[in-house]
Formats: sequence, C-alpha cells, structure tokens
Amino acid sequence: MLQGRMRDIGRKLLVLSGKGGVGKSTVAANLAVSLAAAGKTVGLLDVDIHGPSIPKLMGLEGRRPTTDGAQLQPLHVADNLKVMSIAFLLDSHTDAVIWRGPRKYGVIRQFLKDVAWGQLDYLVVDSPPGTGDEPLSVAQLVGSPAGAVIVTTPQDLSISDVRRCVSFCNALSLPVVGIVENMSGLICPHCGERINLFKTGGGQALAEEMNVPFLGRIPIDPQIVASSDSGTPFVQRFPDSAAAKAFADVIGPIVVEQPQDRPVPVDTVMENNSMKLAIPLANGRLSMHFGHCEQFALVEVDEAAKKIGETELLTPPGHEPGVLPHWLHEQGATVIIAGGMGQRAQQLFAENGIAVVVGALVDTPEQIVSAYLDGALQTGDNICDH
Repeated sequence: MLQGRMRDIGRKLLVLSGKGGVGKSTVAANLAVSLAAAGKTVGLLDVDIHGPSIPKLMGLEGRRPTTDGAQLQPLHVADNLKVMSIAFLLDSHTDAVIWRGPRKYGVIRQFLKDVAWGQLDYLVVDSPPGTGDEPLSVAQLVGSPAGAVIVTTPQDLSISDVRRCVSFCNALSLPVVGIVENMSGLICPHCGERINLFKTGGGQALAEEMNVPFLGRIPIDPQIVASSDSGTPFVQRFPDSAAAKAFADVIGPIVVEQPQDRPVPVDTVMENNSMKLAIPLANGRLSMHFGHCEQFALVEVDEAAKKIGETELLTPPGHEPGVLPHWLHEQGATVIIAGGMGQRAQQLFAENGIAVVVGALVDTPEQIVSAYLDGALQTGDNICDH
C-alpha cells in the first residue's frame, strides 16, 4: 500500500534545514505554491510534528480532513495543490504533541500511506529542523525519486549547521537538489533597494564547498511576514515582487531537472506489495536491543493484503559496527522492528535501505508482525537512544 501510494508521486522534495529560524516552512509553502502555479500537481506534507506551521501559512487553521473509507482526504488549496498536517488532527492550535520517536514514525508513515494524495508531480515535505527522527523517517519511507532542498540563511552559524544537513543527506544516499539562501538581504519597502542585514553569499559558497547545486537567494521582504500572518502564500499575494520572482528562479532548476515528472499510473505498473520484516530475537521473543539478539526472524508479508508469508530464522554474524545492517540488507530485509537502537545504527540501516521502527515491546515475532500490519503495533521508549 505504501509502495503503491509512493509510486503515484513523481518526485518527493524534502525541505530541510540545519537549524530553526531560517524560514524553512515559508520556503516549503511558497515552493509548493510556485510549483502548482507552474502547472504541476503538488502535495504539501507538514511533518514538523512539534511545531506545524503550514496550516497557518496556507490559511487552513481550524480545518479538518475528512475520511473516505480507509483513506484520509488532504485539504485542497486549489485543484492541483493538496495539504496535510498533524495540526489538522489536533483539538486546538495550543495543543502540544508530546511524542517519542516510534509514534512520530507511525504518524509519518500513516500520512504517506493512508492519505489520498492521488497522482502528484511533486510531494513537498516540510520537515523540522535538524537531522532527527522526522527527516530520517521520511527519507526512509518515501522511496525514490526523492531529493532534499536545504534552506539556510547567510550567516556563519546557519551555514555550519547546514554542512551537517548535507552530510545527513549523503549518509542516507538522499540527493541534494540544492541549497536556498533565505533572508538574503532586506528589500526596503520605501525605495526597493536591497540591504544585506546578515551579509550575503554564504549559501552559494557552501554549495560550492559541498559540491551541490545552489538554487538561489530569497530576500527579506516585510510583505512576506504580512502575507504569512494572513494565511495567504506570499508568491500568490505578491506575484510581481522581487521575492516572488526569486522563488520562481528557485523552482526553475527543479522543474527543468525533471521534465517528465508525472508518474506512470500505478495500475500500469506491476504491483509488488511484498516486504520482509526483520525481528531480533532472544529466547524466541523480541530482543530489547537488536545487537544482543540470538537470532533474527525474517518474515515475508504482503502489506496490501495484510498477509504473513514464510518466516525464516537466521543466526546473525558477530555484532560489529555496520555489520548487521549490511547483512540484513543482503537477506532482503526492508524493515527492522526493534526495542532499542542508537541513532548511528538507525542511520546505518537507512544507508542500507532498511526502515527502522524502535520502541517495540517484547512479544513473539508473529504477534509483532500482525500488529504492524494492522497498524496497532504498541511502542514505548527507545531504550538505546544514544
């Protein structure tokens, strides 16, 4: 089901930033609107679980999605622009989401699998700042083709954090579509001149240093603040402004790079819903740390039909850094369900194309897999979150 849904999407763009406060959500919202204005069919997904900004930026606060059978219907801003955010499911905009990694992984997976996105040219994903659970989960789940649009401001503090963001993408084999230098100069509301408040050129210099494309500079414009607060995307409200033209320049290389971005309809592609889950075991039940297990249960499943196929019990090789992710990849594993796993190990699994679910409770592999397929897998703390 997830794989079929993602095959209906031409390209996924993860909007990332090394730190907060750089205007990442504003860039994501206006990027999506700009792509839609260019005639593309676009989805905008807000996975900033703890600080969702997209509903406010898109004028959708207080709205609720509807359900159609097992599908969640995204909100339509226009015929070719659909939006989904965790904020749509909260009782109040003041509610705090206090979740650990496993629950965040679960809701991100649900937004990708159970939302009726339909056929899209682009899915723009607004991720929280940094390189934590949410961007890691999205990068593991969306499949290809996917790429990262990284947002920075010109000053050195932001640039140094973006270096880590590029390294994160390299570790996950996630192509960097390019770097956007936001807040690059202030457009004076009186004379229209540009004033370099935070200096300029840092994003372009970093792109050259890291050997990734530079997409362009977005200036500070007081009208961006006004339009964001009013819930009207800036490029829609002020299409002739210098900043709106800068957004158009940013999407230019993205659209040119993928001239045939509409996906092949899913019914013309041979369906393959099979996946293989890896469960680390001790005494026949889930081992609370994957590296201390005696065996791995490798369970073939059909996710769409929710059927469990053949189960194979294998003895793993010696536990040394990087060995188990590569070994499980060779066995065909696509997901590992563990009680505890450190961040570095999760990253290594991602590099080997294996999605990670942590915080699972001790149970038999049969019960764990059944709960996973039913969307009812119970998870708690990641006991090895280091």
